[in-house]
Amino acid sequence: MPTAILAEDEPILRAQLQAKLAKLWPELEVLAAVGDGGAALEALEARVPDFMFLDIRMPEATGLEVARIVGGRSHVVFVTAYDEYAIQAFEAGAVDYLLKPATDERLALAIERLKAKLATPPRDLTAVLAKLAERLEPGRERLKWIKATIGQNLRLIPVSDVLYFQSDEKYTRVVTAESEALIKTPIRELLAGLDPDAFWQIHRSTVVNAGAICAVTRDFRGQAHVKVRGRDESLAVSRIYSHLFKQM
Repeated sequence: MPTAILAEDEPILRAQLQAKLAKLWPELEVLAAVGDGGAALEALEARVPDFMFLDIRMPEATGLEVARIVGGRSHVVFVTAYDEYAIQAFEAGAVDYLLKPATDERLALAIERLKAKLATPPRDLTAVLAKLAERLEPGRERLKWIKATIGQNLRLIPVSDVLYFQSDEKYTRVVTAESEALIKTPIRELLAGLDPDAFWQIHRSTVVNAGAICAVTRDFRGQAHVKVRGRDESLAVSRIYSHLFKQM
């Protein structure tokens, strides 16, 4: 039985899409229907579906961010209210796109395309999603410095010196080889300014400098743990990010 996760931040549209899918594709099992990207990532921890229906613009994590994290493990359908986003998403290699609100006819067409994709492995959209994000946010600049207050002093930490970032209740820990600092910027906001090729999210609360990884181990349950140079602690890798280390 094919499976799917729906992520749409407008409750009425989310309920409509779920109802239409139940009518037009009764064999599809909807594992979760959620209202933001963060909840979609939580649902992925339990099970990676065959298909993801992702709103491009939603809280916590955008559809583009969720699709990037999913990698090549699910076929992706982007849902949007804007023609421009839909066209760009389709050009980027998504299986399909739906304009809100999706009509029965348009959804039926998308379903036929999705059924044809069941026998083929999903495409890894990581590279094209990065380009798409740049097109949708052309003015975005990469972070070069982290401003952190240590005692009475303001310190500028070069991003390249950071080994990892980790959420710590109301703050985010900035860990370098020599020191640690706390900042109020949340992980999600930091991710928007970090180079995704250089900094990998490995847990909802942890982003690691890929160049600082010196070892990857697995415990008796098969869960991966990352070690970074100059630090004794191990950083747990969530299930949804474990594909980053499947060759290790």
